[in-house]
Amino acid sequence: MTTTIRIKLRQSKVAGKPGTFIYQLIHDRKVKLFTTRLHLPPDQWDESRQCIIRSSSDVRLAVIQNRLETDLSHFRQAIDDLERQGTPYTVSDVIVRYRHPRTDVGFLSFLRLQIQRLHSVGRIGTARNYRRAYNSFSSFLQAEDIPLDCLSSGLVESYNAYLLRRGITRNSISFYMRILRAVYNKAVLQHLVPQTYPFRHVYTGTDHTRKRAVDEPVISGLCKLRLERFPSLELARNLFVFSYCTRGMAFVDMAYLRKCDIRHRVIHYTRRKTGQKLEIRLESLMEQIIGRYTDQVKDSPYVFPVLKTEDADCAYRQYQTALNYYNKLLKRLGELLGLEKRLSSYTSRHTWATAARNHNIPISVISAGMGHTSVKTTQIYLALLENSVIDEANKGIIDAIGCNISV
Repeated sequence: MTTTIRIKLRQSKVAGKPGTFIYQLIHDRKVKLFTTRLHLPPDQWDESRQCIIRSSSDVRLAVIQNRLETDLSHFRQAIDDLERQGTPYTVSDVIVRYRHPRTDVGFLSFLRLQIQRLHSVGRIGTARNYRRAYNSFSSFLQAEDIPLDCLSSGLVESYNAYLLRRGITRNSISFYMRILRAVYNKAVLQHLVPQTYPFRHVYTGTDHTRKRAVDEPVISGLCKLRLERFPSLELARNLFVFSYCTRGMAFVDMAYLRKCDIRHRVIHYTRRKTGQKLEIRLESLMEQIIGRYTDQVKDSPYVFPVLKTEDADCAYRQYQTALNYYNKLLKRLGELLGLEKRLSSYTSRHTWATAARNHNIPISVISAGMGHTSVKTTQIYLALLENSVIDEANKGIIDAIGCNISV
């Protein structure tokens, strides 16, 4: 005989207090009640439809509804398992089977473990991004953890709506969703939860942003600026030009670039964002810029005077501070050149790619030179291209500037 299950809201004996949800299981004419820790005012429960009467903006009610649906799903799974055994069972057996497979690991707890692991292996920036996603999702859940298997597509869509109501941009929402999806997939790989693809109905792509590139004459103009009386501006200018010369090396990679990374006139480094290993042949303009700071970094392992320590946490804090200051200085440099477009740490990378395209360099060479790994075709070309092809292309771009850094 098949077991039936219904949700009941038992009213409180105290007037004005919320009722308590219970699950009523009936099997072989025997009734068993399973009391939950979920509470709701009676006027917000639709008994006939077995659902909560709620507005789309009430996050708490969305979480309760999701928990009810998840529990029903687990009860039905327990019933199906017992039915397949083909032997008699009781309503108490259903409850035991319901309780047994549930994991004690909560999603927020598991996410905290991932953040700790990233810290332990020195991936401070990624840990910081995971922490941002954690704070956002925890705020949505009102700091109440949920079991891993309660992360349903309905809950994820409610979280998506919550972020939209708060005015979060689509790219930022996608940023949070991709991190949460990565954490969920790790739990799946560890057999902590079955794969149910809860993120299939939300956006996890990247919208195109405004154009960040500037024209090549802007790079030449930067090189010609006389900045010897403004060492901070001079360093920002030199780092920007160095980034351009190194095929758009990110500020974080320049800050952490070590002297030992330069061997036989070749820069060997690993992109912190993607883990892609890159090699760049030193050209004259790069050597000029590096040479400007030889004395300043005499007792430092780094190429540029950005970081003052090798302690991972302290170095990352210094990098964050330096990045903010770098962008402020770039804005000032743009104003000195009379640019309408604001310079930023991303501009040099976008400008190199645009310049390479304008010099008729094949997209495959551009992609390989920038260390892209997110496009399948790029990954194919990365395996086929020799580094010398990229270096020759880069030399042509640098030579096109046609000037040296002013003293």
